Amino acid sequence: MKVQGFQNAASRQKSLRLGCRGRFPCQYRAYFSGSIPRRVPDFRQQTVAAADVANLGEGWRVAAIQVPGLLSFTIAILVFFVGATLNHLFPILTRWSIPEAVTGGMLAAVVTLLAYTLFDIEISFALQARDLLLLYFFTGIGLNARLTDLAAGGRPFLILLVITVAFLIIQNLTAIGTSAALGLPRGIDILLGSISLIGGHGTTIAWAPIVSSRFGVTNAMEVGIASATLGLVIASLIGGPIAQRLIARYHLSGPANEELTIGVSHKSAREHDDEVSAVSLLRTLFVTNIAILTGYALEEVIEETGFKLPLFVVCLLVAIVMTNVVPLAAPRLPWPTRSRALSLISDLSLNVFLSMSLMSMQLWALSGLGLSLILVLGAQTCVTVIYILFVVFPAMGRNYDAAVISAGFGGIALGATPTAIANMTAVTKIHGASSMAFIILPLVSAFFIDLINAAVLGYLVQ
Repeated sequence: MKVQGFQNAASRQKSLRLGCRGRFPCQYRAYFSGSIPRRVPDFRQQTVAAADVANLGEGWRVAAIQVPGLLSFTIAILVFFVGATLNHLFPILTRWSIPEAVTGGMLAAVVTLLAYTLFDIEISFALQARDLLLLYFFTGIGLNARLTDLAAGGRPFLILLVITVAFLIIQNLTAIGTSAALGLPRGIDILLGSISLIGGHGTTIAWAPIVSSRFGVTNAMEVGIASATLGLVIASLIGGPIAQRLIARYHLSGPANEELTIGVSHKSAREHDDEVSAVSLLRTLFVTNIAILTGYALEEVIEETGFKLPLFVVCLLVAIVMTNVVPLAAPRLPWPTRSRALSLISDLSLNVFLSMSLMSMQLWALSGLGLSLILVLGAQTCVTVIYILFVVFPAMGRNYDAAVISAGFGGIALGATPTAIANMTAVTKIHGASSMAFIILPLVSAFFIDLINAAVLGYLVQ
């Protein structure tokens, strides 16, 4: 692990005069308190020995610890088990469908926040494994997508797409209205809308430089990332409770004997009915790897045409094609669709991915944002919950699938597709499978909505 310290005493004194513990809070505070914005230099570029950190100056010590890949992956597994233990000790967490990875990941993020606040230690994690887990997760969804399910999801898919596009516009109008009411500079409002919330961290990173250039928001990247981070936290917490409320109010339940798309039910886990052979696991991993490798190759071909798609979307589409073509061409070939092995691999990938995403959040970057960001995202959360209860759930049919989709919609509206899937998985582990939800929601949130969001954002930054 590398330990980094301040570059020199002059830089350290400048940081102290600005009243910040690092580079992020001051940049935010400039915009959200109305003071003159200034960019704080990065004081942590010089790598020093761990023993030298204590000698950096009178009572002021900041060390940056970089946790390497394998250790980060191992810690993520531990974080998941901590979350599972807490969910078991506090049944209300399971009852409200809070995913184990969310419980553990949030606790880990708080621990790193305490390390930064109390001991001036900034902990960051290598996340290369997280990116690969994302590919396994979406490929697993694609391998479960049969044409019969896609055909059945035609009308619900179109309805979900339409109401998601409508919400995207509402989300941007909410950001513009609340930002104007609070007197925030032009450009900040765009960053607190669908760029950072529906779009997430990836869209924020892509569009922040454009917003910065167009509106002169010098710290557009930092503001957008902070909004996306806080949105991810909120999205992880609201989806399950919303679904639980709808299920209880309308007395809904899922099918009794249908296999889950991701993971195994809590009942099956308690009964130890989740045995998977080494052969079935290896067979499933082999098929999944073939789909991912094909996705890598196809993405390069697509990129040469000038059209850019996220790699996980390409892998998802490749897996959908494979799972509907190969079994027809070779009916005797064992195929992992709806298998317990594929469900467990998808569940493992999702849980570790989400654990890594949440435990790596740098919550101290939010500390200097002031009341304005909290108010804007508070308004966005209220609008999201109202929209789910009075638009999404009725439009999707007021049935069990609609309740599961409502949990997922909370994830895509304020967080990201993996958060949406985690919310839905937590619900289905208790109440039963919902194949429809796991087919149509990823297609809307991981593909179509990104294209529409890009068009809307292009208009807003003109």
